[in-house]
Amino acid sequence: MRTAALISQFGPDAFRARLDQLIDVYAAAMRPEPLQLPGRRAIMEQHAAYPDFRALAVSAGPAGPVVGFAYGFRGAAGQWWHDVVVSGITAAQGTQVAAAWLQNALEIAELHVHPDFQGRGVGRSLLLALTADRAERTAVLSTRDAETTARRLYRGTGFTDLLTGYCFPGDGPPYAVMGAVLPLRAGCQPEPAPDG
Repeated sequence: MRTAALISQFGPDAFRARLDQLIDVYAAAMRPEPLQLPGRRAIMEQHAAYPDFRALAVSAGPAGPVVGFAYGFRGAAGQWWHDVVVSGITAAQGTQVAAAWLQNALEIAELHVHPDFQGRGVGRSLLLALTADRAERTAVLSTRDAETTARRLYRGTGFTDLLTGYCFPGDGPPYAVMGAVLPLRAGCQPEPAPDG
């Protein structure tokens, strides 16, 4: 990491205890309408109960504030994002492709870096640490369907587009759903679909 920052891992209870700090980073990075933040906080709190939950945060020094965070968990039927994406991939590419990518997947729910700390390798460090030593065969996520820094980061670590121009139920911009075979490798080319 090219910045003097410390990365730490924590479980569900510590994650819930730090939600206010994490929401501050989310708000700075994503600039949502303030009225959306209580709903985002409730979703994040719910995610902490999902199986094999892992969360990481980067702080600017030992006593410094959180400047970036990421978390994920094992995807499973009955989880909203998982079920919506399975349906979308099934409709676009068939049941076998959906199963290959999502049947044994780490779902990366959030990865955000405060704007003052972007461009320093914080996001890449979080992504690689979050996916390291996971039992799942693939990792999946969704990101805005645009040529953003985040999209380039994901492609550079092996993610490939599974769906593009995808609109989740409700209001919002189009998203790309992306997947990678684990483990991620820095600078690798996008992976082909995993064997069923």
